Amino acid sequence: MDIRPSPAPAPGAPEPHAAPLERVAHYFATLTPMSLSHLASIYTEDARFKDPFNEVQGLLGIRGVFEHMYQRLDAPRFVVRDRLGDERQAFLTWDFVFRFRGEARERCIRGSTHLRFAPDGRVCEHRDYWDAAEELYGQLPVLGSLMRWLRRRAGGHG
Repeated sequence: MDIRPSPAPAPGAPEPHAAPLERVAHYFATLTPMSLSHLASIYTEDARFKDPFNEVQGLLGIRGVFEHMYQRLDAPRFVVRDRLGDERQAFLTWDFVFRFRGEARERCIRGSTHLRFAPDGRVCEHRDYWDAAEELYGQLPVLGSLMRWLRRRAGGHG
């Protein structure tokens, strides 16, 4: 019987024996450009991904979404707040913290993710939910002012 400890996973690699929800939450909380090489251990080859700006299928498409994020933003990171789920599906809430290139101000988008897992525990469906109008456009100086004005005109609070 071999009682040596298992080697630690490579930096950015998910823990291979963790439950699917914990593996995915840890992966996103520690996501870096280098950890994108481990996408195949998180997503199935034909996984579907959808958010307010993207709808892609397959590892190359999903990798492209994250690569684009790292190209366009400074210091993007996810802070996983809550998680709920089982072996079939999960729901995460998170803060996405980032800076636009060339800006010192840190911004935050609050959102959630619904995941469905394949029988092998990898993600086969990933759907992000967040309000682009409030969380992103509303933080921009000109658009934010216009949106607050429109909300007041429409009878909302802003």
